[in-house]
Amino acid sequence: MKPSDRPQLVLASRSPRRRKLLIEAGFEYKVITPDVREVISSEITLREATSWNALRKGLAVARLRPNDIVLAADTLVALGSEILGKPANHAEAARILRLLSGRTHEVTTAVFVAHLRAGRTETFCVTSKVAFKNLTDRMIQDYLKRIDPLDKAGAYAAQGQGGTVISRICGSRTNVIGLPLEKTRAALARFGLRPKRRPSA
Repeated sequence: MKPSDRPQLVLASRSPRRRKLLIEAGFEYKVITPDVREVISSEITLREATSWNALRKGLAVARLRPNDIVLAADTLVALGSEILGKPANHAEAARILRLLSGRTHEVTTAVFVAHLRAGRTETFCVTSKVAFKNLTDRMIQDYLKRIDPLDKAGAYAAQGQGGTVISRICGSRTNVIGLPLEKTRAALARFGLRPKRRPSA
């Protein structure tokens, strides 16, 4: 097989955090943003919701690029039985942060990998627990001035200013950022894809 005929990695995501994580891991890839509306429902579990969203995103792009290996993911936050997606505005972001203040919640990312020409797909989920500091209204407002919460499940990010609100992460930190690299690297290797460059330190 000529190099030009080998499957390429295609990331089906608009998330800049997933793009950065893959770059830091040494992968080369193309980006195609899926035109898919994410679904959140109180009638299904966190793992079911993220898996369904990742599957729909991935298949939307994989059907366009059947010769390539498509990677899609979806991340959601849950406090108890309440699933928290991306806030619609800053007022909702502040409400979510007040809800998470001083408590421990779960972050689940589902990853879907597909190579339709080879008839192969794989899906897996990773869950981490995140403990929040006790946040005052002033701390919340100051934090929301430093980040854009509207594209983040749970209205916060683990990277950058994350230490402002997070006291502890149990489990994969990259999962909380949006793509659990430990399992993603292993999954891509099973599809014959490995980093092209040495991962960033």
